[in-house]
Amino acid sequence: MLFESNNLKVIANDCAKKIRKAIPDKQFFDFPYEHLVIDDFFPEELANSCLDNFPSLSESCWDYQNDKDIEVKYRTTWASEFDIPDGILEAVKILNSSIVMHAISELMGIKKIIPDPYYTGGGLNVTTRGGLLDVHVDGNYHDATGLNRRLNAIVYLNPNYKTEWGGEFGVYDQTGDNCIKKIEPIFNRLIIFNTHDKSFHGLPDPVNFPDDEPRRSIILYYYTVEPRRSGENLVNEPHSALWKKKGVTDKKGNKTRSFN
Repeated sequence: MLFESNNLKVIANDCAKKIRKAIPDKQFFDFPYEHLVIDDFFPEELANSCLDNFPSLSESCWDYQNDKDIEVKYRTTWASEFDIPDGILEAVKILNSSIVMHAISELMGIKKIIPDPYYTGGGLNVTTRGGLLDVHVDGNYHDATGLNRRLNAIVYLNPNYKTEWGGEFGVYDQTGDNCIKKIEPIFNRLIIFNTHDKSFHGLPDPVNFPDDEPRRSIILYYYTVEPRRSGENLVNEPHSALWKKKGVTDKKGNKTRSFN
């Protein structure tokens, strides 16, 4: 085993420390919604392990989303931690550990967060040349548990990234009309943000990554029993992602959805 449990605990504590020490207006921002950006988040050995063990798109673990002008990307079909490749599992364990979640909770001011053992929508993401993700807000409800989605964490795995490749994470204003900033998806960069009905984000311009080096990331979600804060909801009922190009409705043109 590449990383023993004791070593992972040391790494988790170091990662938590980086989160707690995030510098306001340089690493942690509260406008237009709370978001954190930390470079060199994992030790180099672990970040390289994630990249080395990142599955090829020829493997059977991928689901291809191909909704023109809305969502064109690949994501894994993980259903449990047993689907996660060794070498990446260690990074997921750290991000989902109580050690790191306590730090995230304290920084973001969102108490009692838990990870998603079902990996609903979470896992690995790949965007190839021409792929995109329209400006949107995320779904709010977790069918498997009945919990409220509160935070997203993204770790980018693009070691040779060049600005001309595009694919920046766009942070938008509360209407989704104006891009406030673009965050480049460089290798071993962590982004965590408060996800709610006004936290518009996306990469609406088709990416220009090389065919042999697509845009790669790990994406995980965190939930709470407590609902989102006052003022963060536009739709109180369960809803899927709401897309700007669809008039802030889901892919079927609805504001809400059925749930179990």
